Amino acid sequence: MLALPSRYSWEGLQHFCEQVFIKAGVPAQSAAIVADSLVQADLRGVDSHGVVRTAIYLKRIEAGMIDPFAAVEKVNESEATILVDGQNNFGSVIGTKALDLALEKAKKHGAAFVGVKGSNHFGTGAYYVKKAIEQDMILLVMSNASQTMPPTGGVRPFIGTNPLAVGVPSGKELPFILDMATSVVARGKIIVSAQKGEPIPLGWAIDKDGNPTTDAEAALEGSVLPVGGPKGYAISMFIDILSGVLTGAGFGKYVNNMYENWEESQNVGHVFIAVDINRFIPVEQFKARMDQYIREIKQEPKAPGVEEILIPGELEHRRSLERKKFGIELPPKVVEELTAIGKTYGVDLAQAEF
Repeated sequence: MLALPSRYSWEGLQHFCEQVFIKAGVPAQSAAIVADSLVQADLRGVDSHGVVRTAIYLKRIEAGMIDPFAAVEKVNESEATILVDGQNNFGSVIGTKALDLALEKAKKHGAAFVGVKGSNHFGTGAYYVKKAIEQDMILLVMSNASQTMPPTGGVRPFIGTNPLAVGVPSGKELPFILDMATSVVARGKIIVSAQKGEPIPLGWAIDKDGNPTTDAEAALEGSVLPVGGPKGYAISMFIDILSGVLTGAGFGKYVNNMYENWEESQNVGHVFIAVDINRFIPVEQFKARMDQYIREIKQEPKAPGVEEILIPGELEHRRSLERKKFGIELPPKVVEELTAIGKTYGVDLAQAEF
């Protein structure tokens, strides 16, 4: 049996995914956003949120669990706040709309708090904060997720790995981009390890009986663990309160799992908090101060064996440059899955080979 090609150009993958979604009945503009969101995750090395999600998105469209034609609507608004109902469209489509509203309102009023209900998995938080940075805005993004993590002291999943992302522009230096789950590791990385048949590091997860495990399959039947123990649990709970309880979205066990629940929509909630830097100091002055701050951090004395001090987002930036230059490597199972999807929808994955 011939080995399948494993390296693909990011432009080719994006075109492939976009065309597949269009053939699946997704409006062209939405298909472009979803494909862009997936490939940008792969470029940054967040493979768990990349094109590996194509199949599950398609399955949920086919099962009526995602409505690609749903209108994303404002249901409540004040000078500083907006509540958005995504009405079960794609998470990245809803997230992009919410981001646009947050940036527009922040430019007008100085800051904005946009809450979202009725959404789905929206990809990486970095996808949105990078767009805000391009407009010289500070952005904080939070989202809840289906239950995969126990409360500290518990055994069974109750809260999600509820991620948060922060983006802050700079001048000549790289911007500050923090994008993290509140678990030790995103559950998607365990899914990728399971697909590859690889073990996971001890401390990432527990099995269904509460025992520490290095078996990815056992971890998926159990729970991932919060980062920093009770601190990560508390932060995840706070994100769930803002993204779910406050917005009217699902929270805790009422955020439905997109891989397991085929009867109900996910009803994920998000929060976008945008800040106009110019309301504090001129943006160019801010960027110069950020550059100074970043340079001084990177010039700090280094611990033994450390060659360089990095800032949040720097590794992902370098990986993105590398993958744009040398292609994105996909696991054989993902290649097989995408190849089959391509045949179903009449789109040739081979055209994306690097």
